[in-house]
Amino acid sequence: MSNEKYKNVMHLGNPTNTIAVLNRYGFNFQKKFGQNFLIDENIVEKIVREAGVTEDDFVLEIGPGIGTMTQILCENAREVVAVEIDTKLIPILTQDTLSYYDNVTVINEDILKLDIKKLADDKNGGRPIKVVANLPYYITTPIIMGLFESNVPLDSITIMVQKEVADRMQVGPGTKDYGALSLAVQYYAKPKIVLNVPASCFMPRPNVDSAVIKLERYDKPPVDVKDEHLMFRIIRASFNQRRKTMLNSVGNSGEVNVSKEKLSESLEKCGLPQTVRGEALTLQQFAQLTNTILE
Repeated sequence: MSNEKYKNVMHLGNPTNTIAVLNRYGFNFQKKFGQNFLIDENIVEKIVREAGVTEDDFVLEIGPGIGTMTQILCENAREVVAVEIDTKLIPILTQDTLSYYDNVTVINEDILKLDIKKLADDKNGGRPIKVVANLPYYITTPIIMGLFESNVPLDSITIMVQKEVADRMQVGPGTKDYGALSLAVQYYAKPKIVLNVPASCFMPRPNVDSAVIKLERYDKPPVDVKDEHLMFRIIRASFNQRRKTMLNSVGNSGEVNVSKEKLSESLEKCGLPQTVRGEALTLQQFAQLTNTILE
């Protein structure tokens, strides 16, 4: 995987090199940005491999940190754009750890405010891009949903997240982890956990283990729904109060605007009991219920 051309690069997957860089810049980890840097070369290479990055690819990396994974992405992709919110990391990336590479652009910006669609158009002619990220746990869901909902042309998203969040993205009905995130991810993409990463592979060491999950974007969603926004409002309402029956959680939700009578009648038409809870429904059933309500 590593190229002869890059054999003199100080790879940050080696903890000694990471510590040297942090000391050189007197860098302090910021809790508010959820910073945990990878210090395991094998894991970094595996993530890039699982992401399927080739020299034809344009890759968007979210949260490069000091550039540990960015280095390996640059060695395998045609072009990389790394978006980093922490201003203190920008000189480290641009003047130091990535200075050897000529196929990377570092943008100091909040990913949630960046026009990624325009970026994909400018850098990749509107063709599907690959996204790779080691995401802070508190912001995982808004970033993933933002990417899916903003019509960014996506090939796949390969992300490192808290292990339980990765589990949540790929489970089905009837489990305690099943929820709005599971359904949203599975509507847009096929999720697959490709790697488990113990806490010892990070600096500073987080309190939880992580997992890398690859989300391969569907060309078109696996279910046919007439109004996806309504479907997701119904899904959110039914999981906001997951212990309640859908008649109560969705029927009393100000967000959904469907009368209890209408909901009761629609559940019946779909062959679902009046006492059913949201956690029992598959994506297919949520789509069917939405379409029945709209009829």
